Amino acid sequence: MDSDVISFHILQEIGRRTGLDLLVFLAFPLPQNPTLSLRLAFYFLIFTQGLFTRAYPDLVGCFSGHFMFKNREDNTICLSIFYLLTLRKECANNIVSQKHSENTMAEDDMYTKDGTMNIHNEPANKKKTGQWKACRFILGNECCERLAYYGMSTNLVNYLQIRLNQGNVTASNNVTNWSGTCYITPLIGAFLADAYFGRFWIIAIFSIIYFCGMVLLTMTASIKGLRPSCDDNGCDPTKLQSAVCFIALYLIALGTGGIKPCVSSFGADQFDVNDEAEKKKKSSFFNWFYLSINVGALIASSVLVWIQMNVGWGWGFGIPAVAMAIAVVSFFSGSRMYRLQKPGGSPLTRICQVLVASTRKYHVKVPNNKSLLYETKDAESNIKGSCKLEHTEKLRFFDKAAVEVESDHVKSSNNPWKLCTVTQVEELKSILRLLPVWATGILFSTVYSQMSTMFVLQGNTMDQHMGPNFKIPSASLSLFDTLSVIFWAPVYDRIIVPFARKFTGHERGFTQLQRMGIGLVISIISMIVAGILEVIRLNYVRKHNYYDLEYIPMSIFWQVPQYFLIGCAEVFTFIGQLEFYYDQAPDATRSLCSALSLTTNALGNYLSTLLVTIVNKVTTRNGKMGWIPDNMNRGHLDYFYWLLAILSLLNFLVYLWIAKWYTYKKVTGRPG
Repeated sequence: MDSDVISFHILQEIGRRTGLDLLVFLAFPLPQNPTLSLRLAFYFLIFTQGLFTRAYPDLVGCFSGHFMFKNREDNTICLSIFYLLTLRKECANNIVSQKHSENTMAEDDMYTKDGTMNIHNEPANKKKTGQWKACRFILGNECCERLAYYGMSTNLVNYLQIRLNQGNVTASNNVTNWSGTCYITPLIGAFLADAYFGRFWIIAIFSIIYFCGMVLLTMTASIKGLRPSCDDNGCDPTKLQSAVCFIALYLIALGTGGIKPCVSSFGADQFDVNDEAEKKKKSSFFNWFYLSINVGALIASSVLVWIQMNVGWGWGFGIPAVAMAIAVVSFFSGSRMYRLQKPGGSPLTRICQVLVASTRKYHVKVPNNKSLLYETKDAESNIKGSCKLEHTEKLRFFDKAAVEVESDHVKSSNNPWKLCTVTQVEELKSILRLLPVWATGILFSTVYSQMSTMFVLQGNTMDQHMGPNFKIPSASLSLFDTLSVIFWAPVYDRIIVPFARKFTGHERGFTQLQRMGIGLVISIISMIVAGILEVIRLNYVRKHNYYDLEYIPMSIFWQVPQYFLIGCAEVFTFIGQLEFYYDQAPDATRSLCSALSLTTNALGNYLSTLLVTIVNKVTTRNGKMGWIPDNMNRGHLDYFYWLLAILSLLNFLVYLWIAKWYTYKKVTGRPG
């Protein structure tokens, strides 16, 4: 057989055993001498069969310059073999390196990139945790919790009047104080969540406290000994019974303080902001979250109020307690699917450190080159659960805290009360930038609060009949606000956003500031509509001389448009606020900023009380009836609506200036 054919078959066998392409060998020029071709193939076979120890001295000899072969052609073979074996090794290394790189990329795609963990404190798997499969448990929890809250609070003033025998003023003040506490306690829950325990554990712990409060309240309304004794002349509660009732109420206030500031942020945590597909879904979450709140409120303000007034308080409070139990079960059922953000330590401490450090260095000049400011060198932030923040040009005084001076390095470790990172400084700046936007939300909450005050007083003077036999309470028209939210939330998400996206090019249709601004405009329109209705109503009173008529023959359902507009404004402004505070708050202070947004509701109510007090004092001078007298037919409630419309317009103009000035935060690096 021809020697070249034999060589070819030997090389084929080598290729089969080594996995190397035969072309690699054939590409190397073989000598024309047939004997040399055979020897070359033979040496390849020796090496690929693992007989390296035999051939190794030959290679050593080649390298050392002491050739062990007398034949020059054998030495050429030796060098050729070494060259091809080296090539084989490099190919193998490249293959291993490529496979390692592919495995690393696959592993990176498997886990979230925002630093979230699962319930076992392991990196969160993207396929097994988060997104809508986790959010359905959170939305179920929120719907049932809001049903429990509104089912108990909507008619609470009547319970205090009837069962605890309290007067109008006392009962009203007790409800107001309790409601105010419900908006103060979120600051406690938010601080604990951001600083020490994380949102999951705070929601879990405070949900149980909430449920215990609901059970105790139900017991005060149903169990003999805790339930006040009542007869035809009314109820006669003991001090112990009243005390237990208020303990139950304030347990509920404490429980809601842990849930309110954390649950919306916790739901948003289920979407990785570093994943574009998940980031788009997060915006929809806030719409469905607010929708779930109003579904619970709708059932509470209609069915449960009727049960309390017609069936009994035991059932009326018992059903909300069961709803809260379902909320707790729903929340814990999704535990293995949740993504948990790490608590980042006390944000208040970090804020104080920046204030102290910048004040200490008030005389230090901030360099124009931002790269000279102090920041950790690695990609991760030194704040747990928080990404690094890029430097911004505004509020430059606080940049002094990140300017390095010689005294900062006296000891081996940096003192955070003297030298802060750029991320820590930007964390404070982000919160300060939120405050002006937060302030403009107070007046919106004032307008929103008119549903439970002036809208009700206006409706009290109108015909409340719905058919010949059924009479609808004026306060029940707030159902149309809830129905409006239930209608507009999905319409905004499914129709308005895709339509607006075609013109704005923004993935969410509108920016968060634009969305809130639209809501402010709609709230102005709602006050104008309410004012126009009051002008028409008063003209009708004057025309027919109905000044002393308790109910004028004008249907209460003329109020529906103003309720519907308020609901529409909620979808734009309140939901926009939820999304805005989550996105723009530093990662490690999201719960605290959510709690801050809730305080606008409390301050809005306080501002409404202040405005009514001032208006009443000014307009009743010299014995005048005033704008808001007991007999609304002789007053000018329309003037009060015009006042709110003007104040809201001025507030909107200020908001436009703030929105133009506002700088969105910029994230860089990975979470710490």
